[in-house]
Amino acid sequence: MLLNPHTYDPAHLDPESRRLLRATIDFFEERGKKALLQAHIDREWYSDFLEFAGKSGLFAKFLTPSADGAGTRWDTARNVALSEILGFYGLNYWYTWQVTVLGLGPVWQSGNAEARQRAAQLLDEGHVTAFGLSERSHGADIYATDMILTPTADGGFRATGSKYYIGNGNVAGLVSVFGRRADVDGPDGYVFFAADSRHPAYHLVKNVVNSQMFVSEFRLEDYPVGPQDILHTGKAAFDAALNTVNVGKFNLCTAAIGICEHAMYEAVTHAHQRILYGKPVTAFPHVRRELTDAYARLVAMKLFADRSVDYFRSAGPDDRRYLLFNPMTKMKVTTEGERVIDLLWDVIAAKGFEADTYFDKAAKDIRGLPKLEGTVHVNLALILKFMPNYLFRPAEYSPVPTRHDASDDEFLFRQGPARGLGQIQFHDWRLAYDAHAAVPNVARFRTQADGLCDLLLKHAPDETQQADLDFLLSLGQLFALVVYGQLILEQATLTDLDGALLDEIFAILVRDFSEYATELHGKAATTDEQAEWALTQIRRPVIDEARTAQVWQQVLSLVGAYEMHP
Repeated sequence: MLLNPHTYDPAHLDPESRRLLRATIDFFEERGKKALLQAHIDREWYSDFLEFAGKSGLFAKFLTPSADGAGTRWDTARNVALSEILGFYGLNYWYTWQVTVLGLGPVWQSGNAEARQRAAQLLDEGHVTAFGLSERSHGADIYATDMILTPTADGGFRATGSKYYIGNGNVAGLVSVFGRRADVDGPDGYVFFAADSRHPAYHLVKNVVNSQMFVSEFRLEDYPVGPQDILHTGKAAFDAALNTVNVGKFNLCTAAIGICEHAMYEAVTHAHQRILYGKPVTAFPHVRRELTDAYARLVAMKLFADRSVDYFRSAGPDDRRYLLFNPMTKMKVTTEGERVIDLLWDVIAAKGFEADTYFDKAAKDIRGLPKLEGTVHVNLALILKFMPNYLFRPAEYSPVPTRHDASDDEFLFRQGPARGLGQIQFHDWRLAYDAHAAVPNVARFRTQADGLCDLLLKHAPDETQQADLDFLLSLGQLFALVVYGQLILEQATLTDLDGALLDEIFAILVRDFSEYATELHGKAATTDEQAEWALTQIRRPVIDEARTAQVWQQVLSLVGAYEMHP
């Protein structure tokens, strides 16, 4: 179930994709663990990796749509495979890829042929890009941008203002910058334009983080912006910003998965080989429980993320279900990554602080994904917009197949206006649960999911509660679990997942639902009726020692299965 660089061969992809992914693994393995960790400790800029990516054509091949390159395509299935590999070796390497994805989003959505050609050429030459959206005073609040474009007599603009927390801002050949016109008020004044970090009017201020990655603050001073640089104007610029996030931030989930996989190998091997009181650490019941939980949670993360890819690749104007699964990957999968690392850390304890381990880097890096790249509360609030239609108003859709075909996901760059989320409909979530009703903990979790529907029908949040985000976030966690379980079940069917492992995963979901119901019970805004409902949802999962022992053997199979080349 887990990525193992020693045996990795993504047979579901085409030969060229497999070659490039294998070459990426070989780059890191040949470099070795000692060099990887020392570069992290020294906060060394990863020029060697960018040189490899440039010479191999990695970013150019994976991130240029078919219409803009030769032998290239934007294929989400292989992009997430690369994202997982880069996360496996370190968040810093994933990050430079991730912000290049974001930087290209406004370009590939643009009708500016000259800008598109320039971006494709820069990728061919080995450059990276950047996404100039957030600002120090406003974060990612694009309504309040202080990047001002002043019209000039020649029909262009001069841009002045600062951007903050911009990855790759130190070297990007193209920076997609969001701003507003000085002479136009409101949404009609928004502008997305392309800048170059090498231009003399582009001033790099600093790296705002203490890290190997470069997360820049930069300032433009009378930066010349001509027609060839304009990517979007007006409301289309606003839509391009949000749609870019829809495309790019999906990669957060696979970064978390890669980080957890590497940490899992290291932690399980260390724990099993360490002898305390005459027996391996893994002989202790609490250690077995924590490692089994960590493994089951990690597999669930992979199942959900893999199935989400199919919905992204099958999306179109009449099927925008991916817009729910995207914030789910950003919020749910990444926070599950934190739980996996915490469980592993409880087992290996002090070992997790040692400088010569991957784990001490993973323990820090895993925190950034749900916090720096898309906060949990923002994504939960977004998820809640879909809840009524998802739970109560299903629509008919053709089944979505596994999408590993070598095709271009061109719809992602013509998503259209970023609105109408509450009108999106979904196929009946109960179908996936019905198909696995014989699995004991799937059946038990289904009663909790049905209970959530009862709560919303009989004791729905009143007007005051609907304005109380603290209350709604607890409700959102309960809803998110139902969505999470649905895609896990769909992928379990498609991959013929081991039944014992699936049952173990849903035993965890039953416990998690009980945990969030308890949290809702304790909220000040919760009514007596809602609190009473919450108590009825605290359920004990179906216990099966033979099942858990079977999953434990899968955990033990990881002992010594992978260790990075020294």
